[in-house]
Amino acid sequence: MRRLVAETRLSVDDLVAPLFVKEGIDAPEPVASMPGVVQHSQASLRAEVRELAALGIPAVILFGVPARKDARGSAADDPDGVVQVALRTLRDDHGDDIVLMADTCLDEYTDHGHCGLLDDHGEADNDATLERYGAVAVAQATAGAQVVAPSGMMDGQVAAIREALDDAGHAGASILAYSAKYASALYGPFRDAAECAPSFGDRRSYQMDPPNAREALEEVGLDLAEGADMVMVKPALAYLDIIASVRAAVDVPLGAYHVSGEYAMVHAAAQQGWIDGDAVMREHLVSIRRAGADFVLTYFARALAEQLSG
Repeated sequence: MRRLVAETRLSVDDLVAPLFVKEGIDAPEPVASMPGVVQHSQASLRAEVRELAALGIPAVILFGVPARKDARGSAADDPDGVVQVALRTLRDDHGDDIVLMADTCLDEYTDHGHCGLLDDHGEADNDATLERYGAVAVAQATAGAQVVAPSGMMDGQVAAIREALDDAGHAGASILAYSAKYASALYGPFRDAAECAPSFGDRRSYQMDPPNAREALEEVGLDLAEGADMVMVKPALAYLDIIASVRAAVDVPLGAYHVSGEYAMVHAAAQQGWIDGDAVMREHLVSIRRAGADFVLTYFARALAEQLSG
């Protein structure tokens, strides 16, 4: 009866699996702050995506950990960079049977850990960064990404990426904009996994302030006007009201990122025996869908898909 009258469904079709691929390793390396998550080698990434696809998960998003970093994040658009190599291999493996998304940012690739180029005062240089984002998006689309996902929150990033993609012959590549990305304290484990913690300062100058809700709708509107195909709210659980308000305002596909801190807290409490981790996982993810998200980026993607298939 409960299944018959349920208002919100949670399906494997709703899931995007975030995956980390690291250059220069031969075996996967566990991420201590994210139980069950690893930095993949190229070989282990291929194996993982094969298994995720077999479970029915329709999409993955890749984050790269390069061997070398510099102030410009040069490895981000290197044709032989870690994510581009992975995209080509996965495209060869799967064709169009799984959606390949790529994080389009510089924080994993810069030696200072910020999401863009810096000016002489150590502040984010918005306009100079846009050119880099365009180059990164083109490199990712050329390598096989069907969706590029700019997460740096630079003003004008969607327009710059759309123009670069179109000029390079990738008019069919979609843009998933991190439109409402908040300066959250919940990103710590991700920064361990992606090895991208800022070496100084923080990212509050270009990410959204958590108390602001109306601003999120403004940011979403700007990204859509610039050519975004899909929009996203990040984090998810502490921002369910933002997901709901964006859902009410726009009709384009809406994603939400169930972030590393949200994932890690469930595992930590479950390991202490304080909660039923699987039940809380499902409750969290269905709440994100109930708020209005069409799909969820979550490190629980595999675990949930295995439960649903069992």
